Amino acid sequence: MGTAVPIKRHKNIIPFSKEHHGALLFGWKIRWGVHLGISPERITKYVEWFWINHLRPHQQEEDRLLFFDSADTLVQKALDDHYLISNTFEGIINGERQANDDFLNLADFLEDHTRYEERILFPHLEAKLSQTQLEFVGQVLMDDSRERSAEEDYEDEFWRKQNK
Repeated sequence: MGTAVPIKRHKNIIPFSKEHHGALLFGWKIRWGVHLGISPERITKYVEWFWINHLRPHQQEEDRLLFFDSADTLVQKALDDHYLISNTFEGIINGERQANDDFLNLADFLEDHTRYEERILFPHLEAKLSQTQLEFVGQVLMDDSRERSAEEDYEDEFWRKQNK
């Protein structure tokens, strides 16, 4: 059994990759919450919190800083995914989709999208963008006034068995 080799990421994009790790953990928490039989209301509150505090601002920054060339088909796929992810989150938050399958589909789609960005799109952009462009991305992402991080401080840890 081999060990996975970590993806070497350009230093100026690392904050996005750390946030991607948070998105993968989000999916795990949703799946585990469904497995534990947590109420849709509790899961929906977490979905809304994660969307507002982490994923929506993350996607907006990616769109602005990295995904500006919509003529690039790899970028366009990410933009299309962001649109679908946004609609899915909003549908859950607005009460239109709150069945276990909706939560699981969101977790799966977000995981697939995150892996696409990390394995395909980011290496493509690292090769395509100039050093000046990458440095600008790094300056924005590492600015001390940036209010977001990959850290989570959600109080209702429903994914922990003892909280059922």
